[in-house]
Amino acid sequence: MRKLFIFVLALSAICAAQSRATAQRRELAGQETLIRNATILTVSHGTLQNSDILIRGGKIAAVGQNLKTSAGARVIDATGKYIFPGIIDCHSHMMLDAVNELTLSVTSMVRVRDVLNPTDPDIYRALAGGTTTMNLLHGSGNAIGGLNTVVKLKYGHPIEDFIFPNAPPGIKFALGENPKRSNLQIPTQARRYPATRMGVAEVIREAFTRARDYKAGWDEYRAAQKRNEKNLIAPRRDLQLEPLVEILEGKRFVHSHCYRADEILALINIANEFGFKIRTFQHVLEGYKVAREMAEHGAGASGFSDWWGYKVEAYDAIPYNAAIMHRAGVLVSLNSDSDELTRRLNIEAAKVMKYGDVTEEEAIKMVTLNPAKQLGIDARVGSIDVGKDADVVIWSGHPLSTVSRVETTFIDGEIVFDRQQDLARRPQLEAERKQLEQAEPNRAPAQGTPPARPRAPRSPADTDDHWDGGNHQ
Repeated sequence: MRKLFIFVLALSAICAAQSRATAQRRELAGQETLIRNATILTVSHGTLQNSDILIRGGKIAAVGQNLKTSAGARVIDATGKYIFPGIIDCHSHMMLDAVNELTLSVTSMVRVRDVLNPTDPDIYRALAGGTTTMNLLHGSGNAIGGLNTVVKLKYGHPIEDFIFPNAPPGIKFALGENPKRSNLQIPTQARRYPATRMGVAEVIREAFTRARDYKAGWDEYRAAQKRNEKNLIAPRRDLQLEPLVEILEGKRFVHSHCYRADEILALINIANEFGFKIRTFQHVLEGYKVAREMAEHGAGASGFSDWWGYKVEAYDAIPYNAAIMHRAGVLVSLNSDSDELTRRLNIEAAKVMKYGDVTEEEAIKMVTLNPAKQLGIDARVGSIDVGKDADVVIWSGHPLSTVSRVETTFIDGEIVFDRQQDLARRPQLEAERKQLEQAEPNRAPAQGTPPARPRAPRSPADTDDHWDGGNHQ
């Protein structure tokens, strides 16, 4: 009982400390900040030379030259530096403790929101690369996967602060090799249907057929309620079908993993058959072959700049893909699908200028405003405009240069990464590391001590990165 009492006291102290830290962070975020004399890449209305940004209450309060601020405000001299909107990654699996639910082909009842890890160190590294917002997606092991979550990378905050307020909900679909899984057999699991590309399309069509019938049942029940009919029995709730009904009603976005042109057209045909739209095709390596059809459907594309050849599905990928889709009228963004690449999405944008001769303004949009539009959050982020969230990044040089680095990253007006503070903390962190290495559990075993029992290898189903049995997510 005494141990339980001590544990409760310790837990209470931790919670109180976290509450104080959160309150302090919010107070600092509310502090007025003036960033002076920078080159501002607004994305929405060109480049402003020798200009200022005033941040107040977590929002961009003013943009222009010679702005004034109140006494006591934080003033940052950004002479010779560049200001850029926070980069938005439209496809990530960062901070997920699990990525794929592989038991069924249709797992629309699961949510990545339930497996978020706010202490993932990759969050901090992403902030050091200027990335501030992410679309966290279920993996690609299912024809219809789980529900997404859009987050702001507020490292050090409680998990509730990460969730992007009122971001339209979405869901992950997948086509091709990953959901049919004909090249991967998990030893402890029986072969799962489907095992062909035709089977993947059939699974999606069958799921929407059931969802349409489910919706009709509920519509009939609600109509009977309005007529005040008696002795009504509500249909059985189905958490697998409810997200699909939201898609049919235009309330949930579809983000679909894909590679080949034929499967892109197959999903467009299914969407047209059931009367919904594909919000984005993810990866979409052969999108250049069917760019006109994608534009006619109204689907966006969120892909890679120059990744190809890592499996047969990717053999026809070309670095001009983004430029060709853009010129066909497709809304294009560039994503990472990688905890490493998300730190360098600015360079991915620069590559599109090299491959396809896309203008600087359009290339920049592919990692800022375009993904914001694809996620339905462009009213708040994606460009530097008065009234939008103060998600801005100070760069040492032009953000599309390989030698530029992030100096300071703001989210909602709060500094979430500062290079000078990071450099100043490194000696302290190194000292802590050495101290921990001397702790008894971390010491090297003495000679003659039997080695520790090796950890069992992880199943492909347990992977928490963007590779799954050799297949890109």
